[in-house]
Amino acid sequence: MSMAINFETVDDYNTFNNHETLHPLVSVIDFSKAHRRTGSKMNFNLYCIFLKDVKCGDLKYGRATYDYQKGTLVFVSPGQVLDVENKTDLYQPMGHGLVFHPDLIKGTLLAKTISDHSFFSYHTNEALHLSAKEQQLVLDLFAIIDTELQQSVDKHSKKLIASNIELFFNYCDRFYDRQFITRENVNKGILERFEDLLKTYFSSEKPYSIGLPSVAYCADELHLSANYFGDLIKKETGKTAQEYIQNKIIDVAKERVFNSDKSISQIAYELGFKYPQHFIRLFKQKTGVPPNEYRSLN
Repeated sequence: MSMAINFETVDDYNTFNNHETLHPLVSVIDFSKAHRRTGSKMNFNLYCIFLKDVKCGDLKYGRATYDYQKGTLVFVSPGQVLDVENKTDLYQPMGHGLVFHPDLIKGTLLAKTISDHSFFSYHTNEALHLSAKEQQLVLDLFAIIDTELQQSVDKHSKKLIASNIELFFNYCDRFYDRQFITRENVNKGILERFEDLLKTYFSSEKPYSIGLPSVAYCADELHLSANYFGDLIKKETGKTAQEYIQNKIIDVAKERVFNSDKSISQIAYELGFKYPQHFIRLFKQKTGVPPNEYRSLN
């Protein structure tokens, strides 16, 4: 088994792709300049966004595997590991990419807003599928950044590069919103599976052993990243995933409160609450009355 390749600096990634380093903290990559290679496991200490024009094997990130097709934009953030599987024969990489070190954006507006772009926490199987028009816009934005890299470095360079990267990310937010809409049938299927997951959860012994279902737990069970799952639920329902779970808890609680053989504390423990007063507080917040009063009113 081959060892993983570590990318600590932009120059590391440029060398891997047979590129000259014009700026120590940022580079626009033309993958056609890279040497032919096989698939490999890669550790990133960089931000990397790549749009490739050739199938280059299955990308694996965590438990998720993505069959990498042409016209897909994948985002990698520092600390992530990508594994290109099922590609043992030599192939010629094609396409373009943007890579930058976290130090590039320190002290810029982008440093404050980059966490707002949640797609950096998506799994590779939640990548962005671009139309031909969107692909061309991405390439145009890469070209603008590359043109700036060709200039002599001056006091404006960092600000101009960072602002153009921010513009690119803003377009990616728009593209993802479009994808959530155009993949509505897929999203509806995830919503149905989410609903079934919660229904099964509360009819099992899991609330006793695990407690209340978290957003992270539900996302993992549905093989999605927590951020992608949360964004999808918000766009489909108008509620956060946490609000959706809480509403489900209250729906189940309303049914169980009618069982006068059980105390409110018993019902709270059955639902996964560690402390009954937390259940009472949430129930009152959602219904306007505490569970005992709801029981007597109904």
